[in-house]
Amino acid sequence: MISRKLKVTNSSGLHARPATFFIQKANCYNSYVWVENGDRKVSAKSLLGVLSLGIGKGTEITIIADGPDEEAALEGLSSLVDSGFAE
Repeated sequence: MISRKLKVTNSSGLHARPATFFIQKANCYNSYVWVENGDRKVSAKSLLGVLSLGIGKGTEITIIADGPDEEAALEGLSSLVDSGFAE
C-alpha cells in the first residue's frame, strides 16, 4: 500500500466534471484506490463518494493505492490532479 499527498489547484476543486475524470482514471487500474480528505476516506472509483468529500480549490488530499498496479495508479491520478484537470 502506497500513498501520496496532493493539493487540488484547479479553480473549482473536485466538482462534478473533474470528479468524473478522476473516477474514470481510477477505474483504469486493478488496485484498490481511495481518496482521503481530513478524516474521511472514500473509494476513488465512486463518483458519489468523491463528491461527498467536498474537495475545493486548495484542499490537500491523500491518494492511497493498494494492489498489483498501485504505483501506476498513484502516478496516473497524481498527474491528473497536478494538471488541474485541463481546466
